[in-house]
Formats: sequence, structure tokens, C-alpha cells
Amino acid sequence: MSKTITLSHGNGGEENNELISKVFYKAFKNEILEKSEDAAVIQNGTLAFSTDSFTVSPIIFPGADIGKLAVCGTCNDLAMMGAKPKYLTCSVILEEGFEMRTLERIVNSMKKELEINGAVVVSGDTKVVPKGSVDKIFINTTGIGEIQKAGISSNNITTEDIIIVSNSIGKHGATIFASREGIELSSNLKSDCASLWPIVEKLIQNDINITALRDATRGGVSAVLNEWAKQSDVCIEIEEKEVPICDEVNGICELLGFEALSLANEGTFVLAIKQEDAQKALEVLHGCENSKEAKIIGKVTQQYEKRVILNSAWGTKRFLETPTGELLPRIC
Repeated sequence: MSKTITLSHGNGGEENNELISKVFYKAFKNEILEKSEDAAVIQNGTLAFSTDSFTVSPIIFPGADIGKLAVCGTCNDLAMMGAKPKYLTCSVILEEGFEMRTLERIVNSMKKELEINGAVVVSGDTKVVPKGSVDKIFINTTGIGEIQKAGISSNNITTEDIIIVSNSIGKHGATIFASREGIELSSNLKSDCASLWPIVEKLIQNDINITALRDATRGGVSAVLNEWAKQSDVCIEIEEKEVPICDEVNGICELLGFEALSLANEGTFVLAIKQEDAQKALEVLHGCENSKEAKIIGKVTQQYEKRVILNSAWGTKRFLETPTGELLPRIC
């Protein structure tokens, strides 16, 4: 552990994992927390509970804004546990001088996304701090959802599962970077930010045998797969040529040396599904607006312990590691 906090401690990668495990988990250790799921399962498995804070810069970007992101982020974490979002809290820290018109736009974005999820804000808090004490606006949302399908867990993945990604990857991270750095693209690249509960609900309604779901936010698909491999003590093998990546994201990655699998997403999730339900799951996903590009990208094996292998189109293999260092701070 370093002696001071760096931006890399918030990137969703190795440093972030170390900070959580050696500081927060050490202090708050309990059986629920140690499961390391997207949301805590409480009340004898009937409820899911999650919280998240949002500090994205810029606060408005192609495809979304910090308000939409705040509702999607918490509702999506609940959805990843098979829970229908029901109740949210909303706490806001505002910088002195923040424009009221911008605040109203952000709140209206939150309202729209709440309606998509069928959830309501039932409590909150507002603080205003002197100019320079915070960057415009920070939002925290906490959510409670009713579990509609029990047993979804990243600790239960086995060699009977295949790995699916719901959408082309890296759009949110690439969009935030381009917006932040003023890179003008002659394309329609925008964040994939979207509510995932409507998709998960359709999977549940179609009796898909779901083992695990995970929202691929900070650290991207790479972070999710490595967490799963360690939690379930398995090896996950990914076929590089099967991973859906749009041309715009590929271009930004080639230009700046990024790894698309490590870029953040805000409306894309990874699924571990029993092999016999794989095609049925794809049919359901392809019928939803925000998962039309869903693909099977890999399988679970026992070739190595707790590792992720990337099989290239040229027949070579390499370990896909958990992201490290400062990639893109403040992407959510």
C-alpha cells in the first residue's frame, strides 16, 4: 500500500481493489460485505441494497449527464442481483455559483431514468459548499430493490457457464475521454449509459439460468472477469475476435494506447449463463434495444487457477490482467 491516496486508487483496478480490501474490508468485515457483489443481499435474500457516488467530469457528455448516470449506476447494481429497483435516496453536494438551469436539467434526467426503472426517490440531502470546494456537483444515490430471482452470485461460477457481454464495450470511457480532452470525432460516439433492469427482467421472465451478472463500469470487462475468476476460483477464457468493439472505440484505443477491455461502461454488463441456455439468452438480449450487440465471448475452464486468458485471432494466448495505474479518473 502506498502512503497516500492516488487517482489510481479510484480506477476500479488493482489499486482500487487493494484499497478496499486492506482498509475498508479490514475495518468493516462481515459475511455480507465479503461476498463482493454489485449489491448486498439482505433480509433473508428478499432485498438488494447498494450505494454509489458520482463525480464525473464533464458533468454533461454525449449520451447522458451526471444525473442519468447517478440513477442508472445504482439501479443497475441492484439489477445485477436480480432485483427490481424500488426506492432510492439522493444526496447532492453543490458548488456555490452552480447554474440553476443546469441543476434542473440534471434532476429531470434523474426523473426520466427513475420512471424507466419504476423506482422513486424517497429521501435525500443537499449541501452547498464554497466555490472551489467541489467540482460543480457530486451526487450520491443509494437504492433498495426487491429480488425477483434468487441465487445470482459471482461466487457460484463453474465450468458449466459461458460468458456473454451485452453490448459493444468501452463506449462510456472513450466518450468521457474525448469530451474531457476536446477531441472532435466525425462520428456518433456516445456513452452507453442506460438502465439495465428492463433487460434483466426479460431474462428472468424467460427463465434463463443465470449464474452471475456484473455491470462493467470502472475497470471495464477486464476488471469484472478477473474479479469473477478469483471469487469463484476458476479460469475464464475469452476469444478476442468475439468481443464486440465499435470502430470509434477501436480508433481511440489505437490512438492513445488504451485497452478496450479495460475501458468503463455504464450500460453494458457481463453475464455468466449455463451453457444450455446460451442461445436462448442471446435471443432475449438481441430483442432489447440496449443489448442488440450481445455476443458470447468466452467460457469457464480450469486451465489455470483464478486467471483470465485472452485467446487472440492469431492463435496466441496471454493473461488478461486486472487494470493497474491511472487510466481514466472520474469517469463516473
